[in-house]
Amino acid sequence: MEENYLISILGRQTVNGEQDEVEVTTLGRYTEKNGKKYIVYKEYEDAENPQKARTSILKVEGDQKVTLIRSGGDATRLILENGKRHLCRYDTGFGALTVGVFTQSLHSDLGAAGGRLSVQYTLDVNASLASTNEIHITVKEAGRSAARQP
Repeated sequence: MEENYLISILGRQTVNGEQDEVEVTTLGRYTEKNGKKYIVYKEYEDAENPQKARTSILKVEGDQKVTLIRSGGDATRLILENGKRHLCRYDTGFGALTVGVFTQSLHSDLGAAGGRLSVQYTLDVNASLASTNEIHITVKEAGRSAARQP
């Protein structure tokens, strides 16, 4: 399948009062199947070695649920469901952890040609807060400009 969508991702994480922000723009795929929308893109840890890519898939089920599936070295599966806590597998690259994921808010206005997805959630380890997180994703057909999310 052709990578014909521009995917902009803004991630913020707060740990012990310290905030970090990461912004990535990449080409990827955006499809709809059985009422669910899929955002698929590759992440490269080492720009010098493009064979070491991991694939991220976001399965979006309206404003209720997003499942992040990551493969290629560190298999991760996070379930982000509005107002719910799930125990999920999170691979750090040094080993896998089971973390609690509580989704505080999830909003999607993804349509046939793209749109926006925003999620705010917390991660906990052994029921102790590890971080608060937010992700803002914009999906646009390639060739159109991608606006930065707040």
